[in-house]
Amino acid sequence: QVQLVESGGGLVQPGGSLRVSCATSGFDFDYYAIGWFRQAPGKEREGVVCSSGEYGDNYYAASVKGRFAVSRDNAQNTVYLEMNNLKPEDTGVYYCAAGPGICASYSLYEPDHWGQGTQVTVSP
Repeated sequence: QVQLVESGGGLVQPGGSLRVSCATSGFDFDYYAIGWFRQAPGKEREGVVCSSGEYGDNYYAASVKGRFAVSRDNAQNTVYLEMNNLKPEDTGVYYCAAGPGICASYSLYEPDHWGQGTQVTVSP
């Protein structure tokens, strides 16, 4: 059974940092791309970061490039998203998703599996 479980969300002040995690199981982690998406209130879900793992590149949306960093722990089948210099517009529910292969852009194309999401709120 495939599972993706996000954790680490919370409330942070503008300029602060937060790390969210995506723990996965049930598929061959090394051969899957993992994407991070977010959905702000009243807006559509958007791709933020895509991690290809060791067989490809990582991609970042322009709005987060230089502030967010993705990493993978292959031993734990977990992906981390380190978010720095957070802004109020980064607020939203953050989802991780998995799809076979590598990333072609910062928005993982048609993932097979999704996590349940974790709330990130950036507010004074």
